[in-house]
Amino acid sequence: MANNVGTIFKKIFSMALIFNSLISIATVAGILYGYYNAYPYWQPYYPFLIDGNLFWLALAAAVINIFPGAAIGRALHTGRFLFHHYVYGFLVMVISSVFILVFTSVPLLNLFLVDNSTVSVNAGRVFMLAGLAMFLDDLPDVSKRIESSLNWVKTKVCQMKMVLHISQLLTGIFALYCSLSILLSTIQYNVRALPNSFVIGSLFITSITSFALVKRKAWLNITPPQSDTAKLKLSV
Repeated sequence: MANNVGTIFKKIFSMALIFNSLISIATVAGILYGYYNAYPYWQPYYPFLIDGNLFWLALAAAVINIFPGAAIGRALHTGRFLFHHYVYGFLVMVISSVFILVFTSVPLLNLFLVDNSTVSVNAGRVFMLAGLAMFLDDLPDVSKRIESSLNWVKTKVCQMKMVLHISQLLTGIFALYCSLSILLSTIQYNVRALPNSFVIGSLFITSITSFALVKRKAWLNITPPQSDTAKLKLSV
């Protein structure tokens, strides 16, 4: 019983890592969109952040964290309740999309790009990302073709593990720098404290996750997927 509870908590932890990475990607994408639209009249979080383009590195940190974060959950055998949880993730995304279309005036395609801090819009964003996190965590089970494509990507990634390992450390440092820059700017100017808190917290967690995965050598320990022949031999 204790082992089952521990497995479930690890699975939830894995999806939480993916969810946080998606929040970081979404919030940073919104900042970059505003930065380039207002360029050169808006320098985000100046003088604490020396250049708005550094947010690209923070975004990269979140992207790099997704695969090893998902790998934690993929190594566990939790079974399924009625359906694979990618089905539930898809349903949550559909319901969130309908909610956004009906109860907000924000275009669905611009959901994470517009500057809107209303409760309804933020609720739609959170549930959309939560559904996407569930979907991505279970993505290989959607179809054999997707699993095969992901295995091909994993094979290619294994050829550049050291590059990703080093990149995870460097981008994690910049994610932490961006988080602290926003925090200091928010403290000094005391504006947009609530919306900024989501970015600050998410990027801080992204950076800590990067450092933890680097310490665990997560990318270095990833192995190429087994061929169908190898799997058959192991099952005999």
